[in-house]
Amino acid sequence: MNKPIAVGATAEIYAWENGQILKLFREWFPAQAVQTEARTARLIHASGVPAPAVGEIVEIDGRIGLLYERIEGRSMLAGLTAQPWRLVHFARQLAGLQADLHALDAPADMPTQRERLSGKIQQAEALSPALGSRALALFDSLPTGSQLCHGDFHPDNVLLTVNGPVIIDWIDATAGHPLADVARSSLLMNFAQPPAGGTIDWKVRLLRRWFHRTYLAHYRRLRPHAQDDLTRWQPVVAAARLSENLPEREVQTLLVELAR
Repeated sequence: MNKPIAVGATAEIYAWENGQILKLFREWFPAQAVQTEARTARLIHASGVPAPAVGEIVEIDGRIGLLYERIEGRSMLAGLTAQPWRLVHFARQLAGLQADLHALDAPADMPTQRERLSGKIQQAEALSPALGSRALALFDSLPTGSQLCHGDFHPDNVLLTVNGPVIIDWIDATAGHPLADVARSSLLMNFAQPPAGGTIDWKVRLLRRWFHRTYLAHYRRLRPHAQDDLTRWQPVVAAARLSENLPEREVQTLLVELAR
């Protein structure tokens, strides 16, 4: 195979034949998780959401891969980097896409957000037993939803095409509460780190905060909610993200919230 056209934490993306791409998972990634992603991706695409069609599961040199329809376009993050003066447009577009998802009931047989988040909290080795118990207790006090939630919704998972935006990377999609999904997006926009060796200067931090505020304000206009409701979800979602080896700053934020 040629060099990958994209590299992520769990998989590499390669150009493939017949208008497809290959998402080739790393050796340690569980086969069952690939099967779950394929099943979820088929449900999502069949529901009419702008998402790539999924093909078959394949094995390449001992690694499991999943074929997807190849979407021609650049990510919203790449668009924002190239045209930062369009920040408000992109932030509102992102909020609108997510609000549209949250207006939909999740397809039948989707994984549940409650099961997914509680499992991640229990797997987070960076959490002390006391903080883990607090996170789970807080989670139990929050409402359960049945809306379609992406689980990892951010500008790099939206492709801008000539036919409109397409949402990719549905591996964490669930049936759940929309504000948990918004809390996850907020966490990523505020704390996501660049690839190893990269840095974020003050100008990028300023633009990122502006983007996040604009996104959140527009989402609230589209789907009104109390700020306190979103705030209650944030430490739960942060606790779940601890299972993904997140940066120290997020850990400190989480500990402050859960220790109150």
